[in-house]
Amino acid sequence: MNRDGREDLARFILRIKKQLGIAMIWIEHDMQMVADLADRIHVLNYGRTLADGRPDAVLKHPAVVEAYLGSAKRPNSG
Repeated sequence: MNRDGREDLARFILRIKKQLGIAMIWIEHDMQMVADLADRIHVLNYGRTLADGRPDAVLKHPAVVEAYLGSAKRPNSG
């Protein structure tokens, strides 16, 4: 989905959330969009829960960072 499409979808989700006041289950891999729109995040990796909670905490969780961004650690070359 291009940028305009993502922005349209984000506005739609926020409008529905405000108008209807309902909980939504939404599956998304765009982590910035998730961080901007979600009140709570449940992260799965191959069906296994990695983290659950508020976006700011979940997106900093080491298991989430590892699964979605890869490890910053490099093996010793000695």
